[in-house]
Amino acid sequence: MSAKKETLGRTVGVVVAVCLVCSIVVSGAAVGLRSLQQHNAALDKQTNILDAAGLLADAKGDIAGTYKARVEERFVDLSSGDYVEKPTADYDMYKAAKDPATSTKLEGSNVGFQRKPNVASVYLVKNDAGQVSRIILPVHGSGLWDLMYAFLAVDADGQTARGLVYYQQKETPGLGGEVLNPSWKAKWDGKQLFEDGEVAIKVKKNPSPDDVHAVDALSGATLTSNGVQHSLDFWLGEQGFGPFLAKQPWKS
Repeated sequence: MSAKKETLGRTVGVVVAVCLVCSIVVSGAAVGLRSLQQHNAALDKQTNILDAAGLLADAKGDIAGTYKARVEERFVDLSSGDYVEKPTADYDMYKAAKDPATSTKLEGSNVGFQRKPNVASVYLVKNDAGQVSRIILPVHGSGLWDLMYAFLAVDADGQTARGLVYYQQKETPGLGGEVLNPSWKAKWDGKQLFEDGEVAIKVKKNPSPDDVHAVDALSGATLTSNGVQHSLDFWLGEQGFGPFLAKQPWKS
């Protein structure tokens, strides 16, 4: 009987020891890889911003260097459209949107989220002369399956779209997933976002080639196309970046 207890005790002891060692190894690996994961996340973000800015080819593999030289992150009070100081050292507008102290509740939202941050990031793209040539706006909203996240590139005139780059989405490949198709992305360049101060950009089926406010909807992906439309209506409107684009503080 004592031999059985001793054997059982040894077995349990070995299992506990193995589990302890494994947990230490996993924890150590997670901590050790955290900085690498953060670096890769930052690099991916910079890549997508440069893509929206039309600078990805010019980067020639030096993403971080090109981003640092050509892009400036600023922070905007969405209610006023004015620049503000960075709220905190590690400020993230998406995390801020989840905190009632740093966000505003939306009423009757059709964009898939219920709160917006009070302060949002914008990215100013500068030419060789140091002048702002494009403004990159982070936009997001519901798709068919989940929220879709993108960067909208706007010309320095504050009126003209230059690109819409989706970097996170779970849409159906071949249908809604075509938001990633270069041919569809190219349709946004030169489209006019506003008319008489109102959001005028439309995602619709078979628009006239000379319609400066329309982008062809995704074939067979009505809900995804609608999601893109709702996202732009919100983020270009009064609750989003509308006041900022109207003031054009980058020209001051």
